[in-house]
Amino acid sequence: MSESVAELEEHRAALTGHCYRMLGSVVDADDAVQETMVRAWRSLDRFDGRSSLRTWLYRIATNVCIDLRADRARRARPIEEGPVGTVDDTLETRPRTHWLEPVPDAHALPADIDAAEKAMLRQSIRLAFVAALQHLPPKQRAALLLTEVLGWSAAEVADSLNTSVAAINSALQRARATLAGRDLGDARVSLPETQSALVDRYVAAFEQYDVDALTALLHQDAVLSMPPYTLWLRGPEAIRTWLSGRGAGCRGSRLVPTAASGAPAFAQYRPTPEGGHRAWALIVLDIAGDRIAGMTSFLDTETLFPRFGLPLDLPA
Repeated sequence: MSESVAELEEHRAALTGHCYRMLGSVVDADDAVQETMVRAWRSLDRFDGRSSLRTWLYRIATNVCIDLRADRARRARPIEEGPVGTVDDTLETRPRTHWLEPVPDAHALPADIDAAEKAMLRQSIRLAFVAALQHLPPKQRAALLLTEVLGWSAAEVADSLNTSVAAINSALQRARATLAGRDLGDARVSLPETQSALVDRYVAAFEQYDVDALTALLHQDAVLSMPPYTLWLRGPEAIRTWLSGRGAGCRGSRLVPTAASGAPAFAQYRPTPEGGHRAWALIVLDIAGDRIAGMTSFLDTETLFPRFGLPLDLPA
């Protein structure tokens, strides 16, 4: 029994990545993977070995996610909620379940794959791509992910979803047409050394709270958003004004590096009156070429930090 459980657990990261792409939430993805494991364990004696264990688990997970999506609204980003805001706008919020959430790379990328496949899977959990997927009906989303991310044939997908090959091909055609009209982010890929140097400069500027240095790193169309707030800002000048004004409470913050949704990310801790630092945001950077194209500060630290294995407090 223990050996069978261990064999299932070997695929948890792959399944988490797949469920995250389907659902847009690390919390929902974890729930879906757990339900997948329960269903797989209960029917393990019926696994006939015609496909790999991972493929069989993907089939179960896909149908779990389709069932979950039937009861839940799509996840969104602030930039999809309304027009660009100003630094003087009233701060309105939406509940956690409304927003797209980041996923820890370590939980969503299998360790037993080669570098090329890992790079492809990292691209497939980027916030912009997962946000675009949210605009597809569940079965279209499943068909697209199973074929274009996992490399399944239309026949394999049809078998998994209990439909015809013609229906899958039609779903793929509609899904691709929908994604063609969505913003998938900048396709430019930064060289590792360029990205590393840019991230180092970002950390130094943020921790010194050098607003001029920080905004000098931004793309001319850079976006700042802060879920659960609906407000989002575009452009270095607007972001500079925010950081210097209403966002000035971030002065003195410490950043702890992590990786989220295929991108550089940081746990931000703001100073407390007692002398330590308290969790404030999980910042995910969108890097395009040699500039930062987006900064998303997810403020739901109570939910996200434990998922990333991050403490809520740093001692003085």
